[in-house]
Amino acid sequence: MFICMFSKTNGKPSSWFVPVENGYCMSWRVAVEAYNERAWRTVPVQCLRYVENYMLGGQYDQDINMVVEQIYNYLRDVAPAADGKDAWILDIDETCLSNLFYYQGKRFGVDPFDPVAFRNWVQSRSCPAIPAIYVLFWKLINSGFKVFLLSGRDEETMGQSTIDNLHNLGFFGYERLILRSPAYRGIGAVPFKSEARKKLVAEGYKIWGNVGDQWSDLLGDCTGDRTFKLPNPMYYVP
Repeated sequence: MFICMFSKTNGKPSSWFVPVENGYCMSWRVAVEAYNERAWRTVPVQCLRYVENYMLGGQYDQDINMVVEQIYNYLRDVAPAADGKDAWILDIDETCLSNLFYYQGKRFGVDPFDPVAFRNWVQSRSCPAIPAIYVLFWKLINSGFKVFLLSGRDEETMGQSTIDNLHNLGFFGYERLILRSPAYRGIGAVPFKSEARKKLVAEGYKIWGNVGDQWSDLLGDCTGDRTFKLPNPMYYVP
């Protein structure tokens, strides 16, 4: 099925046709990124090809680069002080590290989340870096900011493999890696990450920026002076 869209060219209306599925899926993705669509469990099956094309066809990378460009624009007006307490927070999954290869095998989020398979994937230490965030990571460190990596990954089962994966890719020199300890199992990402950020602020850190692919990375307490949302239409973390 197709729908007809109209525009004006040289003052005259023209038309073209787009598949209904693509139109719906584009609107669905916008709703996800705008946090209007919440608590969704899987990508709509009719959007499989749309999400696949988005993730692999170049638009996802372009959108990542646009967000990072906005971060650089913000950084022009931010200079860290000499006390070493100026901080940035970066998420890990779909921020520093990509799970795209894993999600290809899960039909880009159409299949339900499989915690055992995902744990095995993380323990394989195979996640590649997201290039634009890797460059940003080093720019922040070389500019004098303290970078904290904050993730909902389980500390006991994924901690060492996460450290190894990060270090193998060149992510080192960060101030601290904060993962989900046993005390926070079963607790949502917003309260878990809020508590972690509150502890940093209590230690005297000023959080200038907070970067993540989930709204639950960016909501709650002590979110920072600016938050930056990276795109992710493959899964939702409450």
